[in-house]
Amino acid sequence: MVQGSKSGKTAKARGTKSGGNPRNATSNNAGAIKQPNTGTVPFELQQRCLNVFRDALGPDEQDAKTVQEVKGHLYNRDFSTAFGNPEYLKVYASRWSPSRALGYLQIFNDVQRHFDVAADESESPSTKPRSIVCLGGGAGAELVALAGWLSQSASEAEEQKLDVKLFDIASWESVVSCLERRIVIPPELSKYASAAAKEANRAMLSEECIKVDSQQQDILEWPETILKSTVGGADLVTLMFTLNELYSTNLAATQQLLARLTDCMQLGSHLLVVDSPGSYSTVSINGAEKKYPMQWLLDYTLLGSGQKKGKDDGAKWAKVESDESRWFRLSPDLKYPIELENMRFQMRLYRRVKETPEE
Repeated sequence: MVQGSKSGKTAKARGTKSGGNPRNATSNNAGAIKQPNTGTVPFELQQRCLNVFRDALGPDEQDAKTVQEVKGHLYNRDFSTAFGNPEYLKVYASRWSPSRALGYLQIFNDVQRHFDVAADESESPSTKPRSIVCLGGGAGAELVALAGWLSQSASEAEEQKLDVKLFDIASWESVVSCLERRIVIPPELSKYASAAAKEANRAMLSEECIKVDSQQQDILEWPETILKSTVGGADLVTLMFTLNELYSTNLAATQQLLARLTDCMQLGSHLLVVDSPGSYSTVSINGAEKKYPMQWLLDYTLLGSGQKKGKDDGAKWAKVESDESRWFRLSPDLKYPIELENMRFQMRLYRRVKETPEE
């Protein structure tokens, strides 16, 4: 049974250039916006994902003052303060992660066919859990989206499992633990719920279906051995509204991280990048300093001359899907105790392949 908001308030959808996250200011020079996407994810599942955040984090309109404090620190790029206070983390996750989770869930559905193709082409199909590594994924949006994504395969849920690793520079372990618990226990029902409702009440996933590990880690300073052991066996690595922040922090180190991911990730695995459309970074190429779109820098590093040559297996990437600018819009009928925002984003999905020999 899907429950609405305890307050009965409809989740209003307010669009922002940053896709619902003040950390990612979007340039007005973004490409043409495609038809708004209200999603193909069942309404009941979207509401259930919101209920996970509601029950785990207890969002309240009284948090408005704290939200403004967090916004101020993010605007000033004072990330150590914004993400160094446990109360700030809880309020941030309850305010910005829910709409992100629904947007990510839609993206996972949209690119599902590429993952299925990779599984079909595997020479030795594995019964191991699908391994997913989320870089910058501490605030819980990726976790709830992945849980919702897996829950759609209800008839096969016992056979499909996820091993999710979340890495973030902030300490999100407490928030992630609360969300994980609400994913694997049945939703709270009213004491007046019918016997049939109580009988049908189920957790989104069983504990056996999902394993979650949340770690505090500056991914730009990852030791090589740890990075390789973490992503070497991953089926999917995600950078959701994280890459542009990394570019802004240290462009050279970010380019190096992408090159190291290329070296470490296995053939057939995928790299999914989602960020604000119209993001630009300044870079010096051939002695000339210029601003380049984030997506150009990403393609340059993974597909162009930024790719290091001479590796034993000729590691490279194929871009299998991309979208320069899209809206994910919340249904006005969704219920959540506080106001949520629509999400505008760009998306790129790459598949790790062998390099084609030069003729």
